[in-house]
Amino acid sequence: MIMRRRFLVFLLPTAVLFGSGLPAAAQTRTLPSILDIRDRVEVVNSITMKRLETILPRVMDETGFDMWIIVCNEDNLDPVFTTMIPYDVWCPITQILVLSKKPGAPPERLNVSRTDMKGLHQNVWDHRAWDASKTESQWDCLKRIVAERNPRRIVVNQSAVIWAADGLTVTLRKKLEETVGPAYSGRLHSGERLAVLWLETMLEEELELYERVAAVAHALLAEIFSSQTVTPGATTLDDLLYSYIQRVSDVGLELFAWPWVRIRGRSPEDIEKYGPDDRIIRRGDLIQCDTGIKYLRYYSDHCEWAYVLRPDETDVPEGIRKVMAEGNRLQDIFCGAFKEGLTGNMILADILDVAQKEGICKPKIYSHSIGRFLHEPGPLIGLPWEQKDTGERGEVRLVPNSTFTAELSVTCPVPEWNGRELILALEQLVAFTSKGAYFMDGRQTRFHLVK
Repeated sequence: MIMRRRFLVFLLPTAVLFGSGLPAAAQTRTLPSILDIRDRVEVVNSITMKRLETILPRVMDETGFDMWIIVCNEDNLDPVFTTMIPYDVWCPITQILVLSKKPGAPPERLNVSRTDMKGLHQNVWDHRAWDASKTESQWDCLKRIVAERNPRRIVVNQSAVIWAADGLTVTLRKKLEETVGPAYSGRLHSGERLAVLWLETMLEEELELYERVAAVAHALLAEIFSSQTVTPGATTLDDLLYSYIQRVSDVGLELFAWPWVRIRGRSPEDIEKYGPDDRIIRRGDLIQCDTGIKYLRYYSDHCEWAYVLRPDETDVPEGIRKVMAEGNRLQDIFCGAFKEGLTGNMILADILDVAQKEGICKPKIYSHSIGRFLHEPGPLIGLPWEQKDTGERGEVRLVPNSTFTAELSVTCPVPEWNGRELILALEQLVAFTSKGAYFMDGRQTRFHLVK
């Protein structure tokens, strides 16, 4: 049974585990099965072990560092540290990982703390030395490990650009320098590039898992953007928001952050009738959300749209449908611009250049990497207020097997609203591999309909 559980995700068809995974607009959504906690532990720990055995040695070789020291405290864990530990773990007091690599050899993964790493890292602590005789403290143990291995270049998690690579506190940096002494403290370097490569690079199995996470997220959105949740003329935006939050909690998942839902389109006549501050969802309204979940350590982040049908309607007015089609055209251009080695600023310029040549109406790009964190660590591709150069975050380069949000908008006039413009913002998960960029579990090409 243990072996079956440990490799559950790789042995069973993904449709059995997570649902069919068809594109969002291609089926009536039902919520896929969600793994129970015990199976989540087995899946996450198995994936983490494979990452440590395959991705870690490659990125350490690529960056030329022979030791990576990660130090953090209980309840203030280093972001990188959280991606290297078991799902089922308690991390008391001070946490220290030492990842040491010699050329041509796999890294040593040493756990210099009291945490049970379940085989992901080798426990080097000795309770007899630390507790009873006190012949060697935790920090003395770290000092000895460093001296024995005599590393040339040591990285620590400090960065002025990438927050996920900046987990070492000022106090712990000072303690680390005192511990290893002047000879080795002079060999400490920022591990920004190493941390970025570790965090943004996905295994093929992870991309498959992540696609199932997207399927769950899409199904939850389809539930709230439906007549089973919305009663036109009665349901408020707050009702809809808390229905989503409660549903995520009820199925045992976490929110990506605090989500929101808004009325983003209403005819001029209805605005005059109900007032500009009306928060009741009414027929003829366009509703937009920005929502997401965290599941199996991966984040989702989606902006999708629903339309509330009027009594005489069976579909969204044609002018509004055309705006969605324009947004989908911009999404296609977005994916076509992804090429290995380009920076975020380069990708941004390429997308906007093609979009303008093709006559996309008022395109705007503000995409970010996503994965184990919501807005880190890969290249930043535009900001709502910056469409040319996002600074150092925009100079991070694209690598294969990384994941992003295609977050963007178009602004187009709507004939049915007397030419008033609709700003249609879309956001979907995208994976980039050696074969190009693609939408994970599809994308929204038609509005959700509330009858």
